Amino acid sequence: MRYNLAQLLMEPVGSTRDYNIECSSIDPTGGPENGTEWAQGWVRVIRTHQGVLVRAKLETEVNLTCSRCVSKFEHQLVLTVEEESFPTVDPATGRKTELPEEAECELLLDDQHVLDMDELIRQYALTEAPIKPLCHKECPGLCPECGTNLNEGKCECKAVPMDPRWETLAKLLDEGRE
Repeated sequence: MRYNLAQLLMEPVGSTRDYNIECSSIDPTGGPENGTEWAQGWVRVIRTHQGVLVRAKLETEVNLTCSRCVSKFEHQLVLTVEEESFPTVDPATGRKTELPEEAECELLLDDQHVLDMDELIRQYALTEAPIKPLCHKECPGLCPECGTNLNEGKCECKAVPMDPRWETLAKLLDEGRE
């Protein structure tokens, strides 16, 4: 998703462009195994005195790996974006521009005044993805003895002997699962 904003940069401060996004084949996490298939939502680009303000609300789905059972699963994200972007080349003169001191963003318009939304979505998806992703809340993970995925069934390993002081609590836990 790339948008040429050259015309908007020639317009007065406060001018806007609105875009609806329904896109497929986005790769926000940096690799095909962790990519996403789609993104949808809206983007509003507002002309500022030095560049453009990008506001967006996007829904996407990323492929993650469960931190307990190591299986792949899809996770939906809602991204709320608000970033200011600056042109690297003045659209009127064609000369390189000096970035303002307060410009901490990595989101710059290229020399053709194109805004790359794929990179923006990638960055926001990385920050919104859970640090310890779980395929579901009650994921039991892998057996510590044989490595069997306990989501698929119980393993044949012998149970580790339990400290007798915890037996009463273990019975309560077993009753709660039934």
